[in-house]
Amino acid sequence: MAYRKLGRNSSARKALFRDLATDLIINERIETTEPKAKELRSIVEKMITFGKRGDLHARRQVAAFIRNEIADEETGQYAVQKLFDDVAKRYEDRQGGYTRVMKLGPRRGDGAEMAIIELV
Repeated sequence: MAYRKLGRNSSARKALFRDLATDLIINERIETTEPKAKELRSIVEKMITFGKRGDLHARRQVAAFIRNEIADEETGQYAVQKLFDDVAKRYEDRQGGYTRVMKLGPRRGDGAEMAIIELV
């Protein structure tokens, strides 16, 4: 298969990546395990590509995946709005490579390899 299962069934895996993708769009930098970060990279890059396209169909495809959470309390801007208005505008002239994964080392406790994934 072309993806990591991460020890979860398909619905739990989809819920995990929906949450991680939403948090990455809102915060622009999150810390997670390395396999999750590497798998999340492809999902978020597709979402940013939809944001660059900017049409109604792309907005609906993103809204079907990204959770409906408020990204900015002051303006009341939601995560999908932030993706299309702020994040996608930043990468208009860039052809991919919107995220960066930096390895941190093992997590204290279970020794899982940790990484930071952030928007470039």
